[in-house]
Amino acid sequence: MSFPFNSQSGLIIVQVELTGPTGNAILSLALDTGATATAINQGRLMRLGYDLALATDRVQITTGSGVEFVPRLSITRLKALGQERLNFPILAHTLPPSASVDGVLGLDFLRGHALAIDFRQAQLTLS
Repeated sequence: MSFPFNSQSGLIIVQVELTGPTGNAILSLALDTGATATAINQGRLMRLGYDLALATDRVQITTGSGVEFVPRLSITRLKALGQERLNFPILAHTLPPSASVDGVLGLDFLRGHALAIDFRQAQLTLS
């Protein structure tokens, strides 16, 4: 199954369905093969009922602006590119207000699959 993306845009944006304790939301995540872990904006997670103060695991990450410690928690369900992950661990990271996405879809989501990015047809396939 293939999914369209805007091949003329700077980022490859993937629509992701996220399930939390209080509901579902469709998020826009940047496909980021340079990110080892999937990271989602803390505000979006809190609106879906996740209490970040209860996250007992904190992880050190390196960003363009330095080293930070962020909560790691398992989310109920994440669905993207025809694949679904249950109890999937993600990083809760505060994105700058200027960010045009809700987070990044990292290598942890892609591992064990074949990812095809066709820029001529503007199609993504994860199988």
